[in-house]
Amino acid sequence: MRSLVRVGTALAAAGAAHAAVNAALLRRPDPAARPGPERVSVLIPMRDEAPRVAACVTAALAEDGVAEVLVLDDGSTDGTGDLARALGVWVLPGRPLPAGWLGKPHACQQLADAADPGSDVLLFLDADVVLAAGAVAATVDLLRRHRLDLVSPYPRQRAETPAERLVQPLLQWSWLTFLPLRLAERSPRPSLAAANGQLLAVRRAAYDRAGGHAGVRTEVLDDVALLRAVKGAGGRGGVADGTALATCRMYAGWGEVRDGYTKSLWSAFGSRPGAAAVTGLLLVAYVLPAAAAIGGSVTGLAGYAAGVTGRVVAARRTGGRAWPDALAHPVSVLTLAALTARSWRAHRTGTLTWKGRTLPAGAAR
Repeated sequence: MRSLVRVGTALAAAGAAHAAVNAALLRRPDPAARPGPERVSVLIPMRDEAPRVAACVTAALAEDGVAEVLVLDDGSTDGTGDLARALGVWVLPGRPLPAGWLGKPHACQQLADAADPGSDVLLFLDADVVLAAGAVAATVDLLRRHRLDLVSPYPRQRAETPAERLVQPLLQWSWLTFLPLRLAERSPRPSLAAANGQLLAVRRAAYDRAGGHAGVRTEVLDDVALLRAVKGAGGRGGVADGTALATCRMYAGWGEVRDGYTKSLWSAFGSRPGAAAVTGLLLVAYVLPAAAAIGGSVTGLAGYAAGVTGRVVAARRTGGRAWPDALAHPVSVLTLAALTARSWRAHRTGTLTWKGRTLPAGAAR
């Protein structure tokens, strides 16, 4: 057990060091960026988003350098479409979901098909995202300045309840800790891909070469799958710093956190053995040292401190709350492990649902 604690401590220390390197390398937007020559379509899929419509659409319409803002009302039952129309935006009625498609990719593909054929950049925006002034120009500038085909500036994540504060920071922490950012931009390896569909801009030519969302129609994590398709077609792309460009409250409270992660975590690690291996590694690196520290292990205390340090680095770089939240990092990892197990159980039994739709069951991959 002592040897395993030493291994976990070494892994946690290496993760914290890598997070610090990535924090320095993370692509930053230019706050002074002005709209360029690109024609930009802002595309917003919505399904039962009535409380979020006004903030999201109003901010998008206020952006400079935008050729059009399109909203797709994907079968909402709460008046989402009417609220969007009242703001003066063009709202497309979503078509029925065809067999073999998931809802989000289908909605995004319809938006892309309806966008101005002359648009150079398609910027997909989730309804729970509120853009800051100049966000579109700065996002497109990242594409242009770094010669990328797809860029996903990670919005500042609003985490307000204890459950959100426990789980949501793991999103940014995970890719800062484990993904070599610059290598990932150009590597076609599926494992070296991170993207966030909350705010994602892609060159229209690269999107079409990759097959658009039609090529990722069955993917729960369609954002990551789209990036993989773009890189597989010879493109480059990845995540960037979107802290100053947008804010997003992804889930509100434990119920939404639980259901949202249950919906998607089964697909995050490629297979059941992959999920088990990654979860085991996380427990060894970030839970075992903390448990050993409680028993008086100095090595375990060092490992716990390394895990907390990595969380603090990620929080400070991405606009999150560092203290006291980072101190609960082992509990965050345990919660993630439980949610991963719950997600795989629901996937196997065909009980996955999201926004009133049943997600297709499948054999464990």
